[in-house]
Amino acid sequence: MHESSGHFKYDTYLKSLWRYRQVIPISSECDLVTLGEGMTPLVELAPLEYPEHYVKLDYLCPTGSYKDRGASVLLTHLNSLGVTEVVEDSSGNAGAAIAAYSARADIECTIYCPESTSKSKLKQISAYGAKLKLIPGNRMATTEAIKKAAENIPYASHNWHPFFLEGMKTLAYELTEQMSGKVPKHIICPVGFGSIYLGLYIGYRELQKMGKVDFLPRLLGVQPSVCSPIYNAYRDTLSTITRMAQIGTTLAEGITAELPVRTQMLIHAIDYTNGAFTTVDDDEIEEGMKILAGKGLYVEPTSAVVIKAYDKFKQAGIIGEQDLTVSILTGSGLKSSS
Repeated sequence: MHESSGHFKYDTYLKSLWRYRQVIPISSECDLVTLGEGMTPLVELAPLEYPEHYVKLDYLCPTGSYKDRGASVLLTHLNSLGVTEVVEDSSGNAGAAIAAYSARADIECTIYCPESTSKSKLKQISAYGAKLKLIPGNRMATTEAIKKAAENIPYASHNWHPFFLEGMKTLAYELTEQMSGKVPKHIICPVGFGSIYLGLYIGYRELQKMGKVDFLPRLLGVQPSVCSPIYNAYRDTLSTITRMAQIGTTLAEGITAELPVRTQMLIHAIDYTNGAFTTVDDDEIEEGMKILAGKGLYVEPTSAVVIKAYDKFKQAGIIGEQDLTVSILTGSGLKSSS
């Protein structure tokens, strides 16, 4: 059975992001590389303490992070082209997702990671049969290291490849369906290279063009204070994003991007949605983890940035009382356990 929703139909039998296959640019003849990703719960955080604040539990995707959305669509695309080997660079979660979906498609996979990546994430990547290459230095050094390998082997990049964003945009479709067509006034998400932020922007723009939503949510991004190039551009009202060298370590290892690759698209998304950015430090991240755990939500540090960010956006007058807000929880706490 297919249910009509504006200019597209979604398959009510599919309990994964592939229920929106009609708006994903994958041929209907392609075999799907899927583990049932997507359709994650949307729950109220705490009605009394955080009125009208909902959290999207995307850490409940199969590999424990939201990156499965992009990995499923990207590996489906690459598999349809007959690709038999890929490389990818990652601070952990994307590497695990690409490794898992490569295994599902029987595609050989090598993941480049910083040496500082959480041991639990490295163990997960290896468990899927992927080869690991650990690179000294920070996240930027890992990106530089993979360039030579990517000259000869298909680069399954969650940052560069547009099909990854095609998976990420399903967050917008999913939220619209789960909220019965209602659009939150704000959506808060962690931002490194920006795949969630851009995925939400792309998805809601498509829904707006179809007439399924009247407006886009205000997209609110969070970066770690030690590495916040997008926040800096927002704060200084700049028309471009420039590189910010990471000035220290952070618990939020998943969002330490010195220079995102889609800088102009990010600037446009901020402008179009009247978006805003803020930063958090490690003390605020730890407090966010405790608050979420106290509500039964066990997430990794990168996810927990949204809690104190919510407070900061309220203090700044960006989020008002009773404003319907959704925060995206991106990774399982099990990934950062030693």
